[in-house]
This record gives sequence, structure tokens and C-alpha cells, in this order.
Amino acid sequence: MASQVLVAANRGPLSYVLADDGGLTARRGGGGLVSGLSSALAEQPDAVWICAALSEADREAVRRGVSEPGVRMLDIDPDVYDDAYNGIANSVLWFTHHHLYDVPREPVFDARFRRRWDSYVAYNLAFARALAEEAAEGARVLVQDYHLALVPGQLRELRPDLRIGHFTHTPWAAPEFLDMLPDDVRGQLVWGMLGADRLGFHTSAWADSFLAGARRDDGHGVAEPCSAAGADGGRYVRKSPAGPVRHTRTDVAVYPLGVDADELRALAHRPEVDDRLAGLRAEIGDRRAIVRVDRTELSKNILRGLLAYRELLTTRPQWRGRVVHLASAYPSRQDLKVYREYTAAVAELAAEINAEFGTEDWEPVLVSVKDDFTRSLAAYRLADVALVNPVRDGMNLVAKEIPVVSEAGCALVLSTGAGAYEELAKDALTVNAFDVTQTARALHEALSMPASERAERTKRLAAAATALPPARWFRAQLDALHP
Repeated sequence: MASQVLVAANRGPLSYVLADDGGLTARRGGGGLVSGLSSALAEQPDAVWICAALSEADREAVRRGVSEPGVRMLDIDPDVYDDAYNGIANSVLWFTHHHLYDVPREPVFDARFRRRWDSYVAYNLAFARALAEEAAEGARVLVQDYHLALVPGQLRELRPDLRIGHFTHTPWAAPEFLDMLPDDVRGQLVWGMLGADRLGFHTSAWADSFLAGARRDDGHGVAEPCSAAGADGGRYVRKSPAGPVRHTRTDVAVYPLGVDADELRALAHRPEVDDRLAGLRAEIGDRRAIVRVDRTELSKNILRGLLAYRELLTTRPQWRGRVVHLASAYPSRQDLKVYREYTAAVAELAAEINAEFGTEDWEPVLVSVKDDFTRSLAAYRLADVALVNPVRDGMNLVAKEIPVVSEAGCALVLSTGAGAYEELAKDALTVNAFDVTQTARALHEALSMPASERAERTKRLAAAATALPPARWFRAQLDALHP
């Protein structure tokens, strides 16, 4: 049965486990995107989620024809998938959008890159074809993230009747960084995005970056800004050199993803979190807690955060023995060497700070370099200060989650590179992500903030953080795709 509502994302709402006896068991997928979309799609009984088979168990489920209602997994060749996901999405597009290249050495666009780019095109086309097969006439399709940036344009060619949206969960590269890409690749990327009726971004800054970079005449045609943008943020008209096309307009809009306060608080007050919180309190005592929770992603700026904490202890000795930095650093993309090295550097720097300042009864940094959501929620609850200092990033939901859960109220130290900056800046202590000294001063100010002021700021931060929770965020984009 064809569906009127479809979602496409690299990761699906479930994954499979292969038992020793060959049996397959489905379990819910992880991550905030999965959680938010799953709750929203529950209101759409005929919705279909197209995703990639990520494991051998997933691929075996596809081969056996095992499926769950509303989910279609794609068994993409593992080599093609690896080239597309790791070789292009995570090693090229991620670095481009986050401005993370070591420019004297990177990027290098050679024959290996071209092979990987062909795989990225094929990977996107597999999604576009599946969507075209599953969609009813005039259906609404929401494509998720930079992994699938070509899908809107590919799907537009296959099914011009569909209403197509795309949401990018990362920043979008400034024009000078987008222009690093080979001309034809850059054109395919932008033109693929412009296949959508509506493009969504977390912030106006990222939407503006896309609008600025899309103003280009290339072999695909001309993308021109249209003056009637209104509150959407921007609008582009496509003009094809081959003549009229049925789809000519792409609206660019801002949807700042928030958190579901009730769900988050319920998760944070489960018995296992209570137990972990008691353990952390016994370990910390009556000291103040500076909390950060991140993946060991290069954009998160964990190392400069630790350097700022070390400078705080060096320049403000009154805090020695009176504060603990609780740092949760989930390993990320450990199949890439640069990420393994970064994760190791985080652990090494934390150890150096403990060796320099620690005493028999005080360990300055308690770092957890593993995926431990229960510990993170417990740390949220006891946070006096939240440190979120990315160099350039997507929404940084942790900046919204901690104020919602913090029990005594927390002061938020937030860098201008965070996606949450636009919404939270007025009630945060804002810093330049690269300025370690300024960040150390902000940590001191946050630790010194009167409890009453901290509580009032936390209340306003929590209100802003919950303004557009995931289900409403999804519905707003879906409603905007009505003809």
C-alpha cells in the first residue's frame, strides 16, 4: 500500500540482532533523531521510514524479507555504503560544513575521492528509488541530513508529483568552504538540495549560508533568489537550460529543534539514574560541578574546554578543591584515525590536569570516555555549570537539555558556534570557542553566580529549549509541505 507520508534517514527506527541460532530480534534504534521522529510518525498510521541496513544482522533481515510495519531497510552493498557514509558524508561533507579542514593538507580531491563520490551518488539514488516506489500520488516526503543531500533532486526527476522536504541537522558551509569542492560536485550537491520544495535548517545562520552559496549559474541551470521570501528565510527559483521544469521553487526555512521536557525529565528520574546520581554526589561531595556531555567529535571543542578548566584552576586558585569537571565524552567515528586520536587526546589531557592539580581527596576531572547515557542524565541533574563550546555545530541539544533537568539551576557557558546560540545567548555566558582565557573567565563567572540569578536564567533557558519539541518540529515541516 502506497504511503502519503515518508521519511528517509540513514539510521532507522530499529535495528536487528542476530542470535547464535540464526534468529533475528528487532530492537529500537538509538539517538535523538530516532526518538523525535518515531513519536511524530506515531500520529501517521500509514507512514513509511526508509533507512539503510547498518549491520550484518540488518542486511540478513532484508535478505530474509523480515520487516516491521512502516519500515523499509535498504541492503546497500557494504563497500558502496562505506564509501558513501565514511568516505564522503563523514570525511568530506562533515568537514566542509563544519569548516574543520587543515587547509594546508586537506582536502585532496583525487581518483579515490571520485570513486567514493560515485558511491555517494549511488547510495542517495537507492533512497530516491525506494521513496519513489513507496510514495502515493502527491505524498509528502521528509529527507534527513547531509548523508542524503542528493535525494531531493534525484527524487524530483523520478516523481515530480511529490512534495519534498529536506532538513540538515548540521551547519551548512559558508560559500568559500563550499567552493573547495570540485565544481561539478558542488553543483550536484546544491542542485540536489534544490530539488526539494522546502529546505529546513536549525538556525538562520545556516540557512543564510545555504542561500549565499546557492547563487550560482552552472551546468544544471540557474538558481536565482526570489524576492518573495517572507518569514521563511529565503526562496530560490530554478531555471533549467533544457526548458521548463515542473518544480521551480525551493523555500528555505528555519526550524530550531527543541527538547520534550516531560520525556526528558521522566528519563532523568528513573531508578537507575537516581542510583548513579547518588554515586556521583558521594564522589563529588559538596563541590560545584561543571558538566559537559558530548561525542568526541572534532567540532565539539572538548580539548579547549579542558584547557579553559586548567586555566581556571591556574589563575583562580580559590576553586582548587571546590569544583569538579564532569566530562562525558562518547566515542564517535572510531573507524576514522583522526577521531581515535582526538578521543585519546581528551583522555590524556584530563589525566594531565588531574596529575597537576589533584590531591588525595580531590580529582579535578572525572572523565568518562564511553557511551553512558545514565551517567549523563545524572550529571545533568547535579550541574551547577553547563559547558557547551563547539567551534561550529548543529543544534547542540545538550545546551537545551541540561537547563531542563538541572535540579538547582545551572549557568550555561555557550560558544557562539553552537546552533543553540541564536535562541539561548541572552541567558547564557557566551564565549569565543577559540578563546581559552575568555572561556576560563566565563567558568569563573558561572561558578560565582548567585543562586537566585542562576535559577532565573535556568527557567528562561528551559522555556526557550522546549519551544519546539521534536514532534512539533516534525509536524511543522510536514504541514508546510501541503500544496
